[in-house]
Amino acid sequence: MQKIGILGGGQLGRMLLQAAVNYPAETYVMENDTECPAAHLCHHFIKGDIQNFDDVYNFGKDLNTVTIEIESVNVEALQKLEDEGVKIYPSPAALKIIKNKIIQKNFYKENNIPTAAYHITQKRTDLLKHADFFPAIHKIALGGYDGRGVVSIKTLQEVEKGFDEPSVLEKKINISKEISIIVASNPEGEMVLYPPVDMIFNQDLNLLDYQVSPSDLPENILWKAEAIARKVVLDLKSAGIFAVEMFVDNNNNVWVNETAPRVHNSGHHTIEANYGSQFDMLLRIMLGYPLGNTQQIMPAAIVNILGKDGYNGVAAYEGLEEVLKMEKVFVHLYGKKYTKPGRKMGHVTILGKERQQLVHTAHKIKQVLKVISQ
Repeated sequence: MQKIGILGGGQLGRMLLQAAVNYPAETYVMENDTECPAAHLCHHFIKGDIQNFDDVYNFGKDLNTVTIEIESVNVEALQKLEDEGVKIYPSPAALKIIKNKIIQKNFYKENNIPTAAYHITQKRTDLLKHADFFPAIHKIALGGYDGRGVVSIKTLQEVEKGFDEPSVLEKKINISKEISIIVASNPEGEMVLYPPVDMIFNQDLNLLDYQVSPSDLPENILWKAEAIARKVVLDLKSAGIFAVEMFVDNNNNVWVNETAPRVHNSGHHTIEANYGSQFDMLLRIMLGYPLGNTQQIMPAAIVNILGKDGYNGVAAYEGLEEVLKMEKVFVHLYGKKYTKPGRKMGHVTILGKERQQLVHTAHKIKQVLKVISQ
């Protein structure tokens, strides 16, 4: 039986483990928090720091395959493991490109992948040199995740909002739509794509609010987006699961925003809405099985369940019973004990044939289901 490891024990690790019960594999998870969502679902839980070289190396050295659920892992330890024969998905080389926003943006430019114009800043005062670039988005190079490490700067008067460490200043695009495409690639170079999804963001938290799949973009724009997503993964030269997030501007140009080298929020609907979920697909890649079927069974929407403003403490779910009574609605709670404003506590997947009804139900769930504290 193969031994597979997950670095990080949050909600993504939890959902990957839930899919892993269908496979003959022994599962290992490493995380600092012994009460993390994935801790009780794996065969072996190891307490450790995913950013510490020794912890990561010792965790993976006796395993067949290791993957990640978050980018902030020790890449040097993963590289040593790969050099010694452990299979790492994504590859340490690809992870090194993606985890640093500066390197990631340079990668797009060097490989002729369309992305927004940008400048690199080393400190906050560098923003003063680029006043002609505003309005712009300032993204911290390392450590940004789930809306953290990204700020919008509209004028010189807002420069103080920027980051006083290496970052990317990105020209703001006039966005018509934000989409994401999940791409799966195996070690043999075979590749499959999930249908693109439309993503609607909470502008205050910079987090995915809800999404609808498939995207309603015209076919010629979808083809363009799919070609770009394929090129991103081909140029990364790595097997694994990748979420390529893109902007479509008002002139129907497609621009790559960011790439996530792992299972992703924009693919959670695939658990119910597609023949093979993104989690099942990653397990197939890790275990050496054929790639799965990405075809969609039914259109879907996802609503993120976020901690409500003004509540900190042990989580309680208001309106959960009402949502559970709804037809073709699937609630996924992540098992996080504590809530705080904006914290991602779960998601709800909605299935239905009519896009308008999916959006209506998504908004209704947002109004009904609230995460408060006891």
